[in-house]
Amino acid sequence: MVLVASNGMPTCPHCRHSTVTRDGHDRHGRQRFACPACDRDFTIRSASAFSGYRWPADVILMAVRWYLRHPLSATSVMELLAERGIDVSNRTVLRWVQSFGPQLAAEARKHRRPLGSAWYTDEMFFFRGKDKWYLYRAVDEYGQVVDVLLRDHRDTASAEAFFTQALGRSGQVPSAIVTDHHQPYIKAIQRTVPTAVHIRSGLHRANGVTTKPIERSHVPTRDRLRSSRGLKTMPTGQRFLEGFECLRPLRGGHVKLGDVLPTLPTSASRQDHVRTVAAAVLLLGMRLNRKPRARR
Repeated sequence: MVLVASNGMPTCPHCRHSTVTRDGHDRHGRQRFACPACDRDFTIRSASAFSGYRWPADVILMAVRWYLRHPLSATSVMELLAERGIDVSNRTVLRWVQSFGPQLAAEARKHRRPLGSAWYTDEMFFFRGKDKWYLYRAVDEYGQVVDVLLRDHRDTASAEAFFTQALGRSGQVPSAIVTDHHQPYIKAIQRTVPTAVHIRSGLHRANGVTTKPIERSHVPTRDRLRSSRGLKTMPTGQRFLEGFECLRPLRGGHVKLGDVLPTLPTSASRQDHVRTVAAAVLLLGMRLNRKPRARR
């Protein structure tokens, strides 16, 4: 949405300048404004992340939700859209996922429930050709995904990068971190979360804490990667995985849907829940704003 200054006029979405003037209307009849600071024109829709796209936001978000929620290829999503009279290429679907998946994840994190005090951390690996990539993941004691980070090495630096990112995004510091006996976790936790108690355990334990919560949490991610052709590059893989993990808390009840939807359905059927999640994704997407860019 476009910010409104104290004089009732909108703020420029490009440079955030508050002094703008009216400048006629665009071809759709919307009021156009001119910014003297950056010498650009804009409308109320210009601040939207979907500004400049041919298809409306609900179509783009539907395609992104299909791709991230179901084991579908970009070609399959393209065919489903074609059945509804929407002609796009599979590359367009992938570009939409890469662009809006991480933005939806960032918006959903604003409404997720507070994380627990114990984080279960582990990494899963998969092959990209002959290269071995590692996906660092963490969940709390309630099964809520804390964060994900894709790396090409399994070392102390990767573990530190993961904890630094998770702490920065969550804004919470755990009191305990449960990992396996991977040695680099010791130094990484001492450097990034020195106040947390580090519990080293395993999957098969008769008594005490185990790593079963995080091992179980890996299963949907493994299934999704197995049904696809894998990840092409590290940056695109990270963006896809952030978007994929975004829909899991929405479906699992880890996001406060009451903060997103003005009214929740009274029925608790599975079909109503599916429709509620779809509506939540749409409303979260409508809140996405285009980032201001410096003019060349």
